[in-house]
Amino acid sequence: MKQVKIGVIGVTGRGVLWKHWHKPEGKSIVAGGADISEDALQKFKSEIKEKVFTTLDYKELLKRKDIDAIAVMTPDFTHEEYAVAALNAGKHVFLEKPMAITTEGCDNILKAWKQSGKKLMIGFNMRHMRIFQTMKDIADTGTIGEIKAVWVRHFVGRGGAWYFRTWMSERKNSTGLLLQKAAHDIDMIHWITGSYTKKVAAFGSLDFYGGNKPNDLTCPECSEKETCTEFESDKHSIKCAFRKAIDVEDNSVMIMELENGIKASYEQCHFSPDYWRNYTFIGTEGRMENLDDTSKVIVKTRRSGKWKEFSDRTYDLKPVEGGHGGADPVISKDFVDMLLTGKEPVSTPEAGRMSVATGCAATESLRNGGKMMYIPLMPDLV
Repeated sequence: MKQVKIGVIGVTGRGVLWKHWHKPEGKSIVAGGADISEDALQKFKSEIKEKVFTTLDYKELLKRKDIDAIAVMTPDFTHEEYAVAALNAGKHVFLEKPMAITTEGCDNILKAWKQSGKKLMIGFNMRHMRIFQTMKDIADTGTIGEIKAVWVRHFVGRGGAWYFRTWMSERKNSTGLLLQKAAHDIDMIHWITGSYTKKVAAFGSLDFYGGNKPNDLTCPECSEKETCTEFESDKHSIKCAFRKAIDVEDNSVMIMELENGIKASYEQCHFSPDYWRNYTFIGTEGRMENLDDTSKVIVKTRRSGKWKEFSDRTYDLKPVEGGHGGADPVISKDFVDMLLTGKEPVSTPEAGRMSVATGCAATESLRNGGKMMYIPLMPDLV
């Protein structure tokens, strides 16, 4: 194979990664798209500016002999079905995070992956962001010694528009936001420390969004639109954020013990006025922390009997182009390189499974009084 031919299921949202894959004179080309929206497909066809196969039935895309790989970029509750079907059809798969909305769903995907003999990569774009790769390098080179504690705070500004007006706000579609939203953060804790979660407990509730408004209420027709703090004029996000159907938590905290004994905590709030993630890793010889999502990491050292104790450090990241802190073009390239050269992916199927398993266990804990939950072991895939 000299050029990867990719079919995309879900051509909007994260599906716009197709723009990084469609390089007719290069290593990959987008040869088809599937979506449940004809309007979305028409926009996709007009932007790709070439003859391309489109369909409202994803199964028709999987039948195509001229497609080597499938990118699953659809809502979370469809991931298991689409990924398993694509692998069973003999296609390589790029699967957007989270891998599935249940641990069992992830295990079904892993089994299909092993049986197919094809390649599978998870869309953990934060593993490809320069700021977190910098923090990974600091940890791996021993700059702060042996990591013992991790604290993560996620300020989810615009939670109403981005999460509580969408399919993500119902458990049947997402399980909960300690899975859907925290999948990235759980994976970052696992990746940077080099250890998966062993047990977890969590607390959470719906403290701001949700309520008793009709499920079909939209902003333009609401009598409270002049005073509502969540009013949106954007036609794509006008569903009421205080409707009855909302049943996922908007404020939660979890504590984790990793396999190597590291203690970690994670906090998530969807009615914060700002949007960013703050990571702190404390080791036996220092502490590192990011001061925003893209540009700065600091390291504070402690007495260690080594020269590095003489100074603290600041890492100023260089500007980079591309969505998600420069991650989108890189993760897209890594998928193609994995297929053409056998390069091992930074984002692995096993990591995808363990992130979901931890998020699901945390969600079960917070909905059952905060009881301690042990993470199910990885299935035997031999």
